[in-house]
Amino acid sequence: MKKNRVELLLLVAILIVAAFFRFNKIMTLPPGLYPDEAMNGNNALEAIATHNFKVFYPENNGREGLFINIQAVFLKILLPLNHNQPAAWMLRLPSAFFGILTVLGVFFLTKELFKKIGLAALASFLTAVSFWHINFSRIGFRAIMAPFFLTWASYFLIKSFRNSNSKFYFLNSIFSGVLYGLGFYSYIAYRATPALILFIVLFYWFKNKERGVRKKILLSTFYFLFSTLIVVLPLAFYFLKNPADFFGRTAQISIFSAVSPLKALALNILKTAAMFNFAGDWNWRHNVAGQPELFWPVGILFLIGVFLSIKNLTKKPANDWKLSIPLVWLVVAALPVVVSNESLPHALRSLLMIPPVFIIAGFGGLWLYEKAKRKRLKIFASVLFLIFLIGQSYLNYFKTWGENLETKNAFSQNYVDIARVLNSLPKEMPKYVIVQSGGTDVRGFPMPTQTVMFLTDTFLPKNRAEKNIHYVFPGETIPARAFTTRI
Repeated sequence: MKKNRVELLLLVAILIVAAFFRFNKIMTLPPGLYPDEAMNGNNALEAIATHNFKVFYPENNGREGLFINIQAVFLKILLPLNHNQPAAWMLRLPSAFFGILTVLGVFFLTKELFKKIGLAALASFLTAVSFWHINFSRIGFRAIMAPFFLTWASYFLIKSFRNSNSKFYFLNSIFSGVLYGLGFYSYIAYRATPALILFIVLFYWFKNKERGVRKKILLSTFYFLFSTLIVVLPLAFYFLKNPADFFGRTAQISIFSAVSPLKALALNILKTAAMFNFAGDWNWRHNVAGQPELFWPVGILFLIGVFLSIKNLTKKPANDWKLSIPLVWLVVAALPVVVSNESLPHALRSLLMIPPVFIIAGFGGLWLYEKAKRKRLKIFASVLFLIFLIGQSYLNYFKTWGENLETKNAFSQNYVDIARVLNSLPKEMPKYVIVQSGGTDVRGFPMPTQTVMFLTDTFLPKNRAEKNIHYVFPGETIPARAFTTRI
């Protein structure tokens, strides 16, 4: 009973930390609104207006529709509370919830795998205070759903295999399949994950020799695959009718379009491996430019965890083959990153690597803790270390990154300022936005216009007419008394 109470208190404390880092100043940070986020918002507003919620939204190189449809639900609820004025934070709130639930998922998955509450608590805590995960939990990108769905799907699948003697084991399999299937509506990189699922199934199949248990594993896998198929069918039918949307973005960024694919692959592997401890993503939207994705003490724990995991697996017999699951997950999640040829290292495309990275780092941390001999001293040092991580994460995100001018520029703060001015002007006044920026075409206008369109709610022609806001190109006629601005 006491053990359960300690576990609950630990988990609640971790979730409070995770919630603080994901909700604090969410209305003002990140600053600005990047056009990709705004494009999601405009599709969501259109879905609300037309009641046409899509499986796939083809604009802006195409995006799976689940996240946009969830954003539409949030907008529907929040707009009346904000005088029907769209705001960036409304698009980012879903990401914050997915981020917190991923932290929770890492706890339960780690506990289910290794049956160590300390390891589960440390892995989930490291996820909760990671700049890498905090940042994308506060941006309106669909990719934040990918680690959420894979973490929880893996948890319930493993639970179904471990509890195959339970009368209702198949419910875990079905729930796992539903969550796993929904993951295909999250992000392109998720398409690599069947390799991980296959490994998990084979792992438990070869681990269990009893005929009855293997039969339950086969049945559990069938329930999992069947429920996954049912969930994925709408998206699969869409891609069958529109194969270009399935291959489009993947083909654009593939290393196979490079002059020397093997050389590009080797270089990408090095850059991706180095991003944890040496040089991370250089895009200010994704990171403090060039900063390693892991704070250096956590990076050291990760290296220790990798070393110990590999060392354990090479022993004959191995102490714990379950350590192979996060390692295989790490490799599978890295595949979509290293075969791409755009802006590496890439923190966004690497999001699926977050759960195994922090499980492995947690394993390294637990090993160090168990090696220390003086109980009181190591408890005191551990508490200080955790407080230190919280303080560093706060300063790194809210000060170093959040107050940097480069961050404002990365999130197109200038477009937000233009939208604010347009919203402050009388409806009767003709307002002309001269579009001179380039970008991917969306219904006749380049992507940069999406930020202004979302914040002024003028994506639809009907709304533009009602609000007297007009988007024109250089050289087009503008009335003499109209207000003009440029993007």
